[in-house]
Amino acid sequence: MTNVTFSKKIFEKDIGKIDEKMQERIAMFGTTVEEMGNEEITIDVSPNRPDLLSYHGFRRSFLAFLGKKTGLMKYKLNPPEKNYQVLADSSVKNVRPFTVCAIVKDLKLDDEKIKEIIDVQEKLHATLGRKRKKVAIGIYPLEKIKLPITFKALEPDKIKFIPLESEKEMSGLEILQKHPAGKEYAHLLAGKEKFPVFSDADGKILSMPPIINSQTTGKVTEKTKDVFVECSGFDVNSLKKTLNILVTTLADMNGKVFQMELKSGYITRKEITPSLEPEEMKISIENTNRTLGLNLNEKQLKEFLEKAGYEYNKGSVKIPAWRTDVLHEVDLIEDVAIAYGYENFIPEIPEISTIGAEDYGEVLKRKISEILSGLGMLEVSSYHLTTKDEQFSKMDIQEKNFIRLDGSKTEYNILRENLSHYLLKIFSENVDSEYPQKIFEIGKVFGKKNKIEEKENFAAAISSGNFTEIKQIAENLGKMLDIEISIKESDKNIPFLIEGRAAKLIAGEKEIGIIGEVHPKILKNWKLKMPVALFEIDFSCLAEMIAKRNL
Repeated sequence: MTNVTFSKKIFEKDIGKIDEKMQERIAMFGTTVEEMGNEEITIDVSPNRPDLLSYHGFRRSFLAFLGKKTGLMKYKLNPPEKNYQVLADSSVKNVRPFTVCAIVKDLKLDDEKIKEIIDVQEKLHATLGRKRKKVAIGIYPLEKIKLPITFKALEPDKIKFIPLESEKEMSGLEILQKHPAGKEYAHLLAGKEKFPVFSDADGKILSMPPIINSQTTGKVTEKTKDVFVECSGFDVNSLKKTLNILVTTLADMNGKVFQMELKSGYITRKEITPSLEPEEMKISIENTNRTLGLNLNEKQLKEFLEKAGYEYNKGSVKIPAWRTDVLHEVDLIEDVAIAYGYENFIPEIPEISTIGAEDYGEVLKRKISEILSGLGMLEVSSYHLTTKDEQFSKMDIQEKNFIRLDGSKTEYNILRENLSHYLLKIFSENVDSEYPQKIFEIGKVFGKKNKIEEKENFAAAISSGNFTEIKQIAENLGKMLDIEISIKESDKNIPFLIEGRAAKLIAGEKEIGIIGEVHPKILKNWKLKMPVALFEIDFSCLAEMIAKRNL
């Protein structure tokens, strides 16, 4: 959960008095009042709703929930004016390849609104932006900038500007070494020969994303009327959603939103951003009623969807462009449930005659977690979805019989076949953290022969680690589970492990997994600095063996 703090005075003026009933409505909306003082109210917002991280974003959705301003909120977008362009140079392709931008005019900023802008920017950095790695945001006073804007990458010693909240001009490298923000986010540019910068038509540097803005051209004050907004990063969809959240927040502050034309040196097509065109998705009354246990008619479904901020017409729903959390029909159904009111659902005791008991598999999972944690390992949890690049290319595994997800909203569009590549992915995202790194995961994996098969595996990895260390962990685990796990030479090549330093794990007469040291080629693919040893075991098979033994 993310805490957001609003002015109590403004909240009560715009929405209503914060009495016991209002606090109950806030809770039924899916948020809760964390703290309330004389001047401010602090609310917990779920990470899947970044559009609620500003007061104006929260107000927009909450007023719809209260039935005061229902339906899809529409905003006017003004077309680009002269020189409303951003030119992305080919030099950023391998550094920070994408950007989306906008201009917002006629703002009347005060201290409260500036605080809100800074707050939503930092909260979007931490959540949707994955601590600026996936998305970095810059907001600049337009009166100090000459259009068009250029987005390019330069050698660190050629980057010179006064960073925000500083008085001295610094080079790109000096910012990473001396400025507080530079030191905090230096790892995001580690190993890069060039650093990305935004500069205006006069060559003045606006910022060095994802690190810091310029003190000269990147500080918004109460005198600022017009702003240039940019989002840069690696995932275009996330950038567009982030920009939509920002410009609609500024539009709710009575700003006028202008689009910008994006030209790229390595992508031939031009693009105009932002676009607030809603996405359309189908919803079935039958699925909604079956999922929620209700008997809604079409008029009621329309009413509840409009209270959730959507537009509904004959089974089709228009989704606001700033909503990042709606990926499937079930997400719409969840919002119907919220609008209907969880307090209005009548609980029923199921008509069953059995005695409840914890599933044995869950007991075994907990025991394995406790054993590996006792051996100094950290448990991780990753997505069921992965990419072909991470599942196959980086692991040097041949692509075959993988399960593709139709209509995926992200690059994660296939079901994972193993946990090993996710452990390496986690190591690759923490190359500058303290060593040794010891992690494990228990989770679902998927395969396809005649039909889609689902089972559970568990895997453990050490960086830096070797065969002997990971072998000791596997053997200790077997002893603690009172089952003998032996190691035998593998009769087939395991492409991502070193030949001669790889083996199969045997329990009883069954092969239950693999163990070994990761091949240097694979380490290079993941940009890992230390050797890695790992094992992966078929948990479903192991659980079945232990359950039979205990009968």
